[in-house]
Amino acid sequence: MSKIVLASASPRRKELLEQIGICFTVEVSSIEEVITKTVPQEVVMELATQKAADVKKNLKEDAVVIGADTIVVCNSAEGEKILGKPKSEEEAFRMLKELQGNVHQVYTGVALCYAEEITTFFECTKVHVYEMSEQQIWDYIKTGDPMDKAGAYGIQGRFAAYVKGIEGDYNNVVGLPVGRLYQELYKLNLL
Repeated sequence: MSKIVLASASPRRKELLEQIGICFTVEVSSIEEVITKTVPQEVVMELATQKAADVKKNLKEDAVVIGADTIVVCNSAEGEKILGKPKSEEEAFRMLKELQGNVHQVYTGVALCYAEEITTFFECTKVHVYEMSEQQIWDYIKTGDPMDKAGAYGIQGRFAAYVKGIEGDYNNVVGLPVGRLYQELYKLNLL
């Protein structure tokens, strides 16, 4: 069994890995993320790889490093629009205004760095959101919940009141497709 390291400070990713019984440690990447891709699934896999590779190069022992990155993608008149974490309450409002009453996609890319190998994959989940009034959006923002989450919401928190339904992996929307992750680790004989 390989030592497993999660290259993320996300408490949600930590909880999801614990939920499926994986023993791991946490080492947070300190790199500045650089996006060179434009296709959502390529963006998240690129960022996940950057995080995992950064942590892997600083480890003194052999380990499997898990990097992950999540984005929200909504469709606008200009095409696909990637929503990261809001930098202000006003930006959170604009994001939630776009998502309310619509369907969007949540992409999570995962990178596994082990030995001299890197394996990447992604999951995509569609999220249907009920219509929200401006007051409901501001009330949600005032909870502080949107500020550290891609797309300005957390499906596992108060925003659940506005989720009409999903198509795909719920855990992917939380931030880590742990079922797929477990299967990939098992297939690569890393568990």
